Amino acid sequence: MDNAAIEETFETLGPVTIRRMFGGKGIYFEGVIFALEVDGEILLKGDTESAPEYEQAGCRQWEYEGKGKPVKMPYWSIPDPALDDPDEMARWVRIAYAAALRTRK
Repeated sequence: MDNAAIEETFETLGPVTIRRMFGGKGIYFEGVIFALEVDGEILLKGDTESAPEYEQAGCRQWEYEGKGKPVKMPYWSIPDPALDDPDEMARWVRIAYAAALRTRK
């Protein structure tokens, strides 16, 4: 996914900063990472408070194979309805940013 498309996805939050990392991209707002782009997919930050919302929406938690076993990361796929609805996307972007702020402390 190119940077312009990523910036458009998150325009309701405000201007984002995009940095290359781990073969993907980290997406930051006001210096806080709240999303990733991995293999062309955007993943949103979650935490113990927001994880049930992601699960209820049918999102998939990002994991990778690490030393013979899956390692779950605190990032989730975007709910399908948000992909076609800017208001719904804005809601999930706010959830991800709030999770990022909580886990930063």
